[in-house]
Amino acid sequence: MTDLKTLTLHDFEKLLDQVFEVRSVPADVQLSLVEVKMMGSGERQGGAFSTLWQGPQEPLLEQSIYRLYRPDFGEQDVFLVPVAQKEAGIQYEAVFT
Repeated sequence: MTDLKTLTLHDFEKLLDQVFEVRSVPADVQLSLVEVKMMGSGERQGGAFSTLWQGPQEPLLEQSIYRLYRPDFGEQDVFLVPVAQKEAGIQYEAVFT
């Protein structure tokens, strides 16, 4: 598992529009990374940033830490917050500061 503290905006930009498996829930849930946005300075090297994820309508993932997986990314525990319900499904945000 990559150290979450060392991941940068650019690491996530390379994965835009890619699908991640949520491994910490009993249901088969996949999230697509749909947006990566710089948020200014922060304690993290490269600055703070946010990521926006698109998931299915159900199940709704409550605000919590989830283990996301992709073969070229490995596993990462990421704090996700549901932020919008769209026609295509639920959107979640993760902020890295």
